[in-house]
Amino acid sequence: MTDVLPSSPTSSIVSTRRRYRFATEVVTVDNSDDPHNAASVPIYQTATFKQKGSNATGEYDYSRSGNPTRTHVENHLAKVMGAERALVVTSGMGALDVITRLVRAGEEIIAGDDLYGGTNRLLSFLSKSQNVKTHHIDTTQSDSIIPYLSDKTRLVLLESPTNPLIKISDIRTISKHVHERCPNALVVVDNTMMSPYLQRPLELGADISYHSGTKYLSGHHDLMAGVIGCKSASVGDELYYVINATGCGLGPFDSWLLLRGVKTLAVRMDKQQSSCIRIADYLESQGFKVHFPGLKSHPQYELHASMASGPGAVLSFETGDIGLSERIVEATKLWSISVSFGCVNSLISMPCRMSHASIPAHIRAERALPEDLIRLCVGIEDPEDLLEDLEQALSVAGALSK
Repeated sequence: MTDVLPSSPTSSIVSTRRRYRFATEVVTVDNSDDPHNAASVPIYQTATFKQKGSNATGEYDYSRSGNPTRTHVENHLAKVMGAERALVVTSGMGALDVITRLVRAGEEIIAGDDLYGGTNRLLSFLSKSQNVKTHHIDTTQSDSIIPYLSDKTRLVLLESPTNPLIKISDIRTISKHVHERCPNALVVVDNTMMSPYLQRPLELGADISYHSGTKYLSGHHDLMAGVIGCKSASVGDELYYVINATGCGLGPFDSWLLLRGVKTLAVRMDKQQSSCIRIADYLESQGFKVHFPGLKSHPQYELHASMASGPGAVLSFETGDIGLSERIVEATKLWSISVSFGCVNSLISMPCRMSHASIPAHIRAERALPEDLIRLCVGIEDPEDLLEDLEQALSVAGALSK
C-alpha cells in the first residue's frame, strides 16, 4: 500500500529474545519509564496530551494515534508473542479487518473451510463489496493450497485448531509453500484458541498472528480487544497506518484491563487445559465423537503436538441428533449457554445455532459442519463439579446408555 507512515513514536518494536520462561515473562511488565515508579502500569485516561510549543510534537499528542497505556500492553504482547511489533484494537474482528485492509481489489485470499462465523462473514463482505475473492480449502492437507497460489494471492488465512471442528493445519509447511511461490503473500494465523502460551505461529513461519483478546488473553470476558503480532516491523507500520487512520486503536482503560488479564494467562490455561483433557476422555469413553487434539484418536494428534505445547481448553463433540444436543445444552447448570470461549467460566453452545449461524445452512453442509455439534469451552471451576454437571445433563437428555 502507499503513503505508509514510518514507525510511529509509540511503536511497540521490541527484541524477541525472552530471558525467562513464559510463565515468568507473562507476569513481568516493563514499566521503567514511569516517573513515580508505579508497580502497575497507570491508566492514561486522556484524549489529548499537552505539547511544549506550537511546532513541537511530543511522543504522544492524541490517544487515537497512541497512548502510553496502549504502548505498554503492545510492548508486553509483542514480547510474549515473539513478535517484532504488536498492535491492539477494539475487537478480534477489528484485528482481522485491519489485516484485510492490506488486500487490494482484484487480489485474493486463501482460507480454511472451517472458520469462525464472524471471519466467514467478513470474507463474504469483501467478496461482494471489494472484489476480493476467497478460496476456501481444506488446510489440513498442506499441498491442497498449491493450486490456488498465484500472483494474485495476498493473504493465506489459517486457524489451527479450527473453530469449531478442531482441525489442525501444518503452519510450517503451508508457510513454506506460500513464501516459496508467492513472495508478496502473507501467512496470517488466528491463534486465539491456543494463545501465545501454547503456540506461537510467528516462530512456525507465519507473518502475522492475531487474537481475539476478548478471550484467553484477557480471560474474564469483561472487555473487547483484538491483538495483532507481526514478524516484521514494515508490516507493523502498514497496519499501524490503518489503525491510526480508522481510529480503531484500543482505548486506555481496556488496554489496562488487557494488560492486567494477560498476566495470569499461564496459570489459567494450565487449569483449563487440564480439566478439558479429563472431560474429553470422559466424553470419548461414553461413545461420543470428540474433536480435541489432546486425544490420541484425533487424526492430527502428532502434528498438533509438534507445533504446540498443549491441546488447549476447547473441544467439540457430536451426539448424532440435533434434538438430543439441544436437550444436553439446556440441561446444564454450571455450563453457561454462551458464544465465545477463553473465559474463567465454562461455556457450552451449539455452533450452528450460535457462533456460526451466519454461515448459510447449505455452506455448513458443504463444509461438513454437523448441525448437532456441541462446543465446550472449559473454565477454571473444579473439574469434578464440571464433570458431574455434564454427566447429569447427559442423563437428563437421555444421552447415556443404560
